[in-house]
Amino acid sequence: MEIQRIQEIKQRFGIVGLSESLNRAIDVAVQVAPTDLSVLVRGESGVGKEVIPKIIHQFSLRKTKPYFAINCGAIPEGTIDSELFGHVKGAFTSAISDHKGYFEEADGGTIFLDEVGELPLSTQVRLLRVLEAGEFIRVGSNKVQKANVRVVAATNVDMEKAIKEGRFRADLYYRLNAIPINIPPLRERKDDIPLLFRKFAKDFADRNQMPPVRLTPEAAALLCKGYWRGNIRELKNFTEQISILEKEREIDAATLMKYMPQYDNNALPVLAHSEYESSEKSFANEREILYQVLFDMKKDMAEMKRVVSEITQGKYTATAVAPVSKMVDTMVDTPTATAAVVPVIDSSHTDQSVIMQPRGHITDVEEYVEESLSITDKERELIVKALEKHKGNRRLAAEELNISQRTLYRRINEYGLDND
Repeated sequence: MEIQRIQEIKQRFGIVGLSESLNRAIDVAVQVAPTDLSVLVRGESGVGKEVIPKIIHQFSLRKTKPYFAINCGAIPEGTIDSELFGHVKGAFTSAISDHKGYFEEADGGTIFLDEVGELPLSTQVRLLRVLEAGEFIRVGSNKVQKANVRVVAATNVDMEKAIKEGRFRADLYYRLNAIPINIPPLRERKDDIPLLFRKFAKDFADRNQMPPVRLTPEAAALLCKGYWRGNIRELKNFTEQISILEKEREIDAATLMKYMPQYDNNALPVLAHSEYESSEKSFANEREILYQVLFDMKKDMAEMKRVVSEITQGKYTATAVAPVSKMVDTMVDTPTATAAVVPVIDSSHTDQSVIMQPRGHITDVEEYVEESLSITDKERELIVKALEKHKGNRRLAAEELNISQRTLYRRINEYGLDND
């Protein structure tokens, strides 16, 4: 497509940027618009994926028909089927009348499913039927209805990983991904960052009737070095923050540095790509270490059971007495010591006391405090730590835990953390 034509589309939809990857995404959107192929828009959170479905709809033959944008991650799992496909009266407690879903309302038009990777598996089955046969059934009904709807989806989830983990259906992914469109993150469009800053500063100044802030060349260079994990959305908030807090309208590098986002307590203005990836992996490594510790403790407990079984078969004799609640701490700290220190039951004592030693050898015993091996307890502990680290910010905590916000909210309710 001609550059002039792409610029016209950018002006029409408020898109700012000159990068080749952005131009390519717009070009693909316009080319696929006249068809009925499903489109999957992929990109990180905050890159502006929502503008691509609008372009596709406006350049399609469906532009005079309804267009609905639905955030799948914002609708509770229990009601999302009703929202998308409708329900009949009496389908559930609060269903006091028939209700049309988005697919019925959008007949002949376009539906944009944002965060499609968050759809429950049961809803994925219903959506697959719509894409394959153009049919759906309202919740609580057995009547098949037709839906002539173009589906455009978007996600920031690693779909291949989600398929391997069983969180997303492979057949649905291939249906949605008929035409893939990738939106680049802001850190790969560094030349566009000053342009976006100027746009956001001007828009904010116009709304609030004040002069716009502007950057010195040194400040603009510093701005381009930022990682911008939240992409365009984060840059917009950053620009508005400076616009309202700084009295001087010209921002130099020293002033800008005070506002630059810091990630993982790093004092540098920007994390290199490799450093960011390693920080993202650190939490996963900690979880793997935790699981390994739990696995080792499980093996120790199995060894303990084996020894007790041998005791009952008369392989060890009692030469010292200790309460049953006393266990050798060495078995936890040094698993290899279990061959030299074992529990012995003294049948002469009514409380069935035990000691930890083989026949003919006396070993000191220390108190062993039993630790919970529950994965649930460890998960709750990790959630509490993540919330404390980010001062209660659930979005950042969810990113830290590598789970969706909806999953985090559900875990918080299950563990009663709202009341903590």
